[in-house]
Amino acid sequence: MSAFPARGFSSMGASTTGQSPALVARVNEKKAELENLKELRDLSAAMATQMEALAQKLATLSDGTEAIALVLSNWHNVLRAINMASAKLPKPSAGVQEPSEEDLPQTLVRIPTEHAPALQAHAEGAAEEE
Repeated sequence: MSAFPARGFSSMGASTTGQSPALVARVNEKKAELENLKELRDLSAAMATQMEALAQKLATLSDGTEAIALVLSNWHNVLRAINMASAKLPKPSAGVQEPSEEDLPQTLVRIPTEHAPALQAHAEGAAEEE
């Protein structure tokens, strides 16, 4: 026996010309469900793209944080070197006078300045673009 009820030939002809309202409603319901699923798929794809972009930004942020932590971990060495250099300075006497070049400690860091104007112009150009 078949799970479907048997229909006569006369009922088959009638169903092809005029569909039952329940069947039409069910088809329309399935079409609406299909549209909702397509929209859900598109939104899910957009969300996945945004999550990937967020993951890349977080990776960049993590790398930057590690670099900052490395720089900050070296500050105690810098401050200790400055303190050692400053300890060798003669204490000023009661008379207020400006320290001469001979009284100052030796330069600890030498930064080349011949490229400073070009670097400053490049930094200003990048700041204007943002």
